[in-house]
Amino acid sequence: MGRLFWKFFLFIWLVQLAGIGGVSAFFWIERQQMEAEWQAAGRPLPPRDSFLSRPPPDLAPALRRERRDEAFPREHPPGGHRRSPVPLVPLISALLVSLGSAFVLAWYFSKPIRHLRQAFDAAADGDLSVRVGDSMGGRRDELADLGRDFDRMTERLDRLVDGQKRLLHDVSHEMRSPLARLQAAIGLARQQPDRLDDSLGRIEREGERMNLLVGELLTLARLEAGVAGEGESVDLAELLENLVDDARFEGTARQVAVTFESGVLPEIRANPELLHRALENIVRNALRFSPEHGVVRIEADCQEHTLHLRVLDQGPGVGESELETIFKPFYRGGGETSGGGYGLGLAIAKRVIEGLNGRISASNGETGGLVVDIVLFLK
Repeated sequence: MGRLFWKFFLFIWLVQLAGIGGVSAFFWIERQQMEAEWQAAGRPLPPRDSFLSRPPPDLAPALRRERRDEAFPREHPPGGHRRSPVPLVPLISALLVSLGSAFVLAWYFSKPIRHLRQAFDAAADGDLSVRVGDSMGGRRDELADLGRDFDRMTERLDRLVDGQKRLLHDVSHEMRSPLARLQAAIGLARQQPDRLDDSLGRIEREGERMNLLVGELLTLARLEAGVAGEGESVDLAELLENLVDDARFEGTARQVAVTFESGVLPEIRANPELLHRALENIVRNALRFSPEHGVVRIEADCQEHTLHLRVLDQGPGVGESELETIFKPFYRGGGETSGGGYGLGLAIAKRVIEGLNGRISASNGETGGLVVDIVLFLK
C-alpha cells in the first residue's frame, strides 16, 4: 500500500471522527437541555444507566408505562405548551465541518491532477518544455511521483525531438554536397563528351558515397529506434582477431602498426554484424587519425563479469570540451587526416555499446593520442 492510500485512510478516518464527534455533541447538548427542563419542572432525573437495566419480564409493561408517563407528563409545566428547541448550533456546526472537510479533501487531490491535465494538453499541442514538478510543492505521494515521471518523459521526448531535428538538418547538409558534385559531373559530361570517362568515374564515386551515407543513416536510425536485430552467441576473441587482421592490412598503406593484447575473452550475446561494425568504426577512426609510422594499440581483458576494451592511437587527440561531442552524429575532427567520413562511426558505436548494457568514453592519453574505453557488463 502506497502513501496515497494512507493519506486517503487518514482523511476518511478524520472525517468519520468529526462526524462521530458532531453526533455525540448533539445528543449531549440535547440531554443537557432535557435535564435542565426536568429540574425546572421539579421532577426527579432518571438514572443515566436506566436504559441498560433490563427488568423482569412480568414487570416490564408496567415499568414502561410508568416511565412513559414520567417522560411525557399529561400536564405541562408552568408556562404553557413548549416544543423542544431545534439544535441549530450542532446542525450548523456539523454542516460547516462537513463542507470544509469535503472542500479541503477535493482541493488537495484535484489540484495536482488539474496541473497534470494541463501539462498533458500542452505536451499534446507540441510544447515539450512544460514541467509539473514545481507545482507539486512538497508532496511525497504517488501523485508527486507521477509528476516527476511526466517531467522525465517530456525531457526525454524533448531531447529525442531535438536530436531528430538536428539529424534531419545534418543529413540535408551532408546530402547536398554529393548531389551538387553529381550534378556538376553530369553537366561536365554533356559539355565535354571527350572527358566522359572522367565524369563517369566521378559520378560512380559520388554514388558510392551516397550509398555509404544512406547505409550509415539507416543503421543509426535502427539503433535509435531500438531495433538492433536478434542477438546470438558471439566469440569475442575471434571477432577481435579478424578485426585486427583487417586493421593491419588497412594500416600498411600508411605504415601504421596495429598491436593486440588480450586475456581470456568470453562469448557474449549480441548482433555480430552490429558489434563488428561498432568496433571496426572505433579502430578505423584510430587508424585515420594516426600519423605515418604510428602505432594503434588494442587491449582487451575480462574480469569479474566485466569486459574492458581499449583502443589507443598516437594522433593529435581532441579538446577536453569535445570528448563527449565526438560521439554525436556528424561530428568530425578538424585535423588534416579527418576527411573521408561522415562523422557517424562513433555515434553508431555508442548506440551499439549502450544497447549491450555497456558504456563507451574517450579521453586523451598521457603521451598524446585518443583513448577509447569500452566497458561491457556481462549478465
